Amino acid sequence: KPQKDGGVLTCDGTTEVVSSLHRNGEPVDHHLAMGTFVIVKPKSDYARQCFREYHMLPDQSGHYGALYRPTHMIGLELGVSIASVALRGEPTGQPHCFSSDVVAVAKRNLKAGETLDGEGGHCVHGKQMPAGPSMAKNALALGLSGGLTLTRDVDAGEVLCEEDVALDNTDEAVQARRMMRATFAL
Repeated sequence: KPQKDGGVLTCDGTTEVVSSLHRNGEPVDHHLAMGTFVIVKPKSDYARQCFREYHMLPDQSGHYGALYRPTHMIGLELGVSIASVALRGEPTGQPHCFSSDVVAVAKRNLKAGETLDGEGGHCVHGKQMPAGPSMAKNALALGLSGGLTLTRDVDAGEVLCEEDVALDNTDEAVQARRMMRATFAL
């Protein structure tokens, strides 16, 4: 929750990552390293009461609650989402706009000619960015980073751009990314 309400975040609407370790290095029981969570602030007394009744992890004030899943199998869930749209015409999630992007960032100094190993590998990690700056930079989507060859050296901590890799323009994922860019005119 925000600092103004006794929390640690600088503002509402923030994306944050939690550690699975206490400050002393001991593991947190039932940590969310492989899970997902969202903190919500209900607008009505009825919703706040529901937080308590349904054990939705309300804070001490009762004005915030946590909803979480101990598992997050993005690779497996993605296929279900695609099939749901393709076969039933039902999206499993439907954003109102393109507001956020996860881009590839070099974990270490990378050399031209290296092949990126993608998400979960040793070359890059994902960083969430607002969509506008990501598109303006032509940042490489993390989901496209596997199996690509670097065309220039990239320093550790640097956001990779599409120009830094040899993209296959016939690849359906690359085409979808470009269609998304054109659709949202970013």
